[in-house]
Amino acid sequence: MQITDAQKWLIFTVVIAVGYLVYLLAPILTPFLISAFLAYLADPAVDKLQTIKFSRTLSVIFVFFLMTIILGSFLLIVVPLIEEQLMRLIRQLPDMLNLIQTEWLPWLSNRLGMDLSNINFDEMKKSLTGHWQTLGNVVGKIFVQITASGQTVLLWVSYLLLIPVVTFYLLRDWDDLIARIGTLLPRKYSATVIHLAKQCDEVLAEFLRGQMLVMLALSTVYSTGLWIVGLEFSILIGLMAGLVSFVPYLGFIVGFAVAGVAAFMQFQDLVHIVYVLLVFGVGQTLEGMVLTPLLVGDRIGLHPVAVIFAVMAGAQLFGLFGMLLALPVAAVITVLLRHFHQEYMKSSFYTP
Repeated sequence: MQITDAQKWLIFTVVIAVGYLVYLLAPILTPFLISAFLAYLADPAVDKLQTIKFSRTLSVIFVFFLMTIILGSFLLIVVPLIEEQLMRLIRQLPDMLNLIQTEWLPWLSNRLGMDLSNINFDEMKKSLTGHWQTLGNVVGKIFVQITASGQTVLLWVSYLLLIPVVTFYLLRDWDDLIARIGTLLPRKYSATVIHLAKQCDEVLAEFLRGQMLVMLALSTVYSTGLWIVGLEFSILIGLMAGLVSFVPYLGFIVGFAVAGVAAFMQFQDLVHIVYVLLVFGVGQTLEGMVLTPLLVGDRIGLHPVAVIFAVMAGAQLFGLFGMLLALPVAAVITVLLRHFHQEYMKSSFYTP
């Protein structure tokens, strides 16, 4: 059946109207989108429990309890440690600049034969201190405004209460929702749509489930290894290196560079830099030989550059809601572009 021009304009109008409605309802839809994200991540675990003869509800309760324990532990244990190390880093920045000014610059000047004495570190320290004080004042004002607004506090409390409830029910009814959506598809196009939807799921699963597990594992390996080495900011640097590891080799390069400088400033020797290199070498080996093949596989999904652009564009356009929606939309666009490319290669436009 040929789609008429009137039907094309109708589809275009509906898409624009739905997009504008989503834009207007973005603040309200945000907790539901977070819940859908959590349900999507946890659905494979629930399905796995069902295969060993657990009921859907019992499987959801078990997985939901496990997710609550993990998130609660992160908030109660890891976040305070990160905050403590971050504040310690801020306090030590002036001393680090003094060390660079009194020891590193003279050493570089002697080795390179360059005059580096014109670098004004005093102004840098004043500027840095002023910026942190300004940031602290801004954060304090924002906090006061948030706590002074009863409506804002009520909104965040409702989010915290709503997200677990919606996540539980979405997780329990996830398979039924997918099946019902499938029954609404026109029979003529259902096979193609289902095929494309499965490809979108593979792309999303690769990044959201696989790559995020790789990032979490690498953050743990790096943080634990740097803690064993005795580095002061082990958790902060390990998490940073793990989070940027979705770009190949970037986690290793950035993590080793930052940890190497921190180790030299703390211990003033080269032995600990070698230890740091061993930590990141072990992490990189585990990523290439164990974590990525086991958790991600060899599927071609979202390119790291596409991920960065999608998240930044979503944040610019729709804020937090846009950041949450960016990766699913990027996955759909990626799959559609591949499909259109395949159809183009088979069409008379490409080959007469």
